[in-house]
Amino acid sequence: MGTVFSIVVRDPGPDTAAVLDRIAERLHRIDAVFSTYRPESDISRLDRGELALDDCDPEVPAVLAACREVAAQTDGWFTDRPGGRLDPSGWVKGWAVEEAAALLRSTGARQYCVSGGGDVQTSGGPWRIGVADPGRPGLLTAVLAGQDLAVATSGTAERGTHVIDPHTGRPATGLASLTLVGAPGTGIARTDAWATAAFAMGPERALAWAARQPGVEALAVLPDGSKRWTPGLPGHLPVSGPTDWQSAVR
Repeated sequence: MGTVFSIVVRDPGPDTAAVLDRIAERLHRIDAVFSTYRPESDISRLDRGELALDDCDPEVPAVLAACREVAAQTDGWFTDRPGGRLDPSGWVKGWAVEEAAALLRSTGARQYCVSGGGDVQTSGGPWRIGVADPGRPGLLTAVLAGQDLAVATSGTAERGTHVIDPHTGRPATGLASLTLVGAPGTGIARTDAWATAAFAMGPERALAWAARQPGVEALAVLPDGSKRWTPGLPGHLPVSGPTDWQSAVR
């Protein structure tokens, strides 16, 4: 998937080591089916017309259906065809984090954090999640805190300008990064897909859209380094967080 996954388990049990191996196998399988970096993946072959949808891995139609659902939820700002090429990565990466978290939970773990390429799913807590500063490598632009979090960041810190505006076909450049904190029960797959769509929207539309989603909060970092956020975001900051977050953007 062109990124790194990491897992922290605070309450390991006798099956934890074995389930970590199963998670690695599951992630490699998802990568083998959905990676756009692999010419032999089902997604790459489907895109080239070498494989019919009915002949793909059974999870491919389900993932593409989820992408269509997110596209409808975001008024077309999410697409699985950026630049005309089939690429459901905006859903798959967060979904892969969810799959890893589900495997951990199946062993009885209740205190864990799964992170993959800017997407973080936690269980239990409290946890503190650092949000990378897109303009200053190695530094943080914010720290979020809480329990049972789904936090997704879309931006330029890892892969440069790569999110495509589906309405113009050109790279989205209105934001440097956009972080969403999902509503309870939303899950990281949908939160990540929404973050991709919101990044493509640009700052004004993204913050207005996020503010309309029940329980969802957003932090936007603009190319000049300035920050804007939705009114409820300060509720996800540590008690010791900066006081200037109280002037929330509405």
